[in-house]
Amino acid sequence: MSSATMAAPGEPDPPPSGPLEPGPAGIDRRVRDIAGGRLPAGKAGLPADTALSAESAPATLRREQRLLVRIARDFGWPLVLVFVTLLLPLWGFSELAGELRAGAIFGFDEPILRGLRAMASAGVDRFFVLFSNLGYMYGVVPVDIALVAVLFIRRHLRAATFASMAVVGSALLNLSAKRIFTRDRPSLWESITPEVTWSFPSGHAMGSATLAAVVIVLVWHTRWRWPAIAAMSAFVLLVGISRMYLGVHYPSDILAGWAVASAWTAACHLGVYRLHAPTWPSHGQRMG
Repeated sequence: MSSATMAAPGEPDPPPSGPLEPGPAGIDRRVRDIAGGRLPAGKAGLPADTALSAESAPATLRREQRLLVRIARDFGWPLVLVFVTLLLPLWGFSELAGELRAGAIFGFDEPILRGLRAMASAGVDRFFVLFSNLGYMYGVVPVDIALVAVLFIRRHLRAATFASMAVVGSALLNLSAKRIFTRDRPSLWESITPEVTWSFPSGHAMGSATLAAVVIVLVWHTRWRWPAIAAMSAFVLLVGISRMYLGVHYPSDILAGWAVASAWTAACHLGVYRLHAPTWPSHGQRMG
């Protein structure tokens, strides 16, 4: 080894990476060497505070990684639910509403209606008229009233508050939205169940989806979770199809109704339960 690279006896070893380059580039290179373990901080020729921060970079990174893992473990599932049931439906409704306000015609509306019309027969008419009736006045509304009444009678007060806010608020939102958007009903053929109110969003879709969401939330921590999800999903889907089959709603009306119902119910749940409170009382307990 040449004398240019050897230290005299009693003198500290020179920095292994050579002289410190002038300017920020040299400091950045030494910091990377320290962080990667290729150069001890004491031999870097850097100011003490810069060397210290470089040495602590791996530890800081590990702390941040542990924090992210903890957040994902503790809040990952609730955040996914908030995204799927609240944020995504809000985005979907805003897209539909924005296009409608701009006078756009949704390309999928008429083909779907005509495809459903091609299925028409006396038996199919009776089937979908039945689900259309169950989707509002003769099914959803009585069940809404009975559900809220039972919850109050059994003194499940927070559950009753959540359910009543969801179903009443959904109905009010639907009436308000219809007056705001004033969309005419489809007129591709004469419906056997004509409607005279505005079309967007669908009240049947909103009402049935809101009831379904409330029921699913209330039984989420019980063994009835998956049966409720299956049954209520099928019911909501059939109600939506019935309104399109009868020619009184566009598919975009149905999608908008489902989106608003999901977002509103999720917002009510967050407001009443604040994420961490139980959605159903344990045995022998009452909701406050």
